[in-house]
Amino acid sequence: MKLQFNAEEARDRLIKGIRELAERQNFQKVVIGISGGKDSTVTAALCARALGSENVYGVMLPDGTQKDLNDSRRVCEALGIQRRIINIGAIHNALREATDQRAATAGDGEFVIPFSATSDINVPPRLRMTTLRYIAQALNARLVGTGNLSEITVGYCTKDGDTSCDFSALGALTSLEVVQIGLTMPEIPRELVEKTPADGLTGKSDEENLGVSYRDIHQYIRQGSCGNAETDGIIRRKEAANRHKRSMPLVLNPFDQEGNESD
Repeated sequence: MKLQFNAEEARDRLIKGIRELAERQNFQKVVIGISGGKDSTVTAALCARALGSENVYGVMLPDGTQKDLNDSRRVCEALGIQRRIINIGAIHNALREATDQRAATAGDGEFVIPFSATSDINVPPRLRMTTLRYIAQALNARLVGTGNLSEITVGYCTKDGDTSCDFSALGALTSLEVVQIGLTMPEIPRELVEKTPADGLTGKSDEENLGVSYRDIHQYIRQGSCGNAETDGIIRRKEAANRHKRSMPLVLNPFDQEGNESD
């Protein structure tokens, strides 16, 4: 039987869960990377309700210029949370220069690192994670993840980047369910909740990059199929190929005579 999603009930359970986790682990403050998209916006709103806006620290992390930085500012102002802008552009450029293939000295045994667009595009999420970790530890706070179940399922996330956090507020919710929860929270600007999801890295929307819609992914997760066998196959292959992003590092076990890996 298909379960009906109750956005208000899910919202309140998440708020209660955040509050109980804070009590159990004895922390009061959280740090969140604010992108101006629905996921970080809803995450920040949930944490503000659970812990008080004064205990939520929103960090905006543009890589050089960011055209929608004002959306991030609006989120922080609307929720009344603490905020800070830290530009990671100089750090990213420094890494590019350090790994430039021309930096290798010919003949001295150094290997050349070829430029990889895929590798370079995953640098900002990893730099943001490092920066957020630094801030969270300095504030004696927890780092809250903002990824949703739809992204995680198809691997639309960066390993050691946005997948790294102390706890995930939205990891059990599909992208569509996050929107529904956001629409129950009047303190959030509605247009930011309904904003077209984009990674801010490629200049394309998430769905353009994925080749499937978030509605298809939602139906695949909740119903077992989006109704199109070809699209199901695309999602299934993405899910299988990116399973390594959802688990701890594989450990080879030399004591297993069968040569299996340990869980």
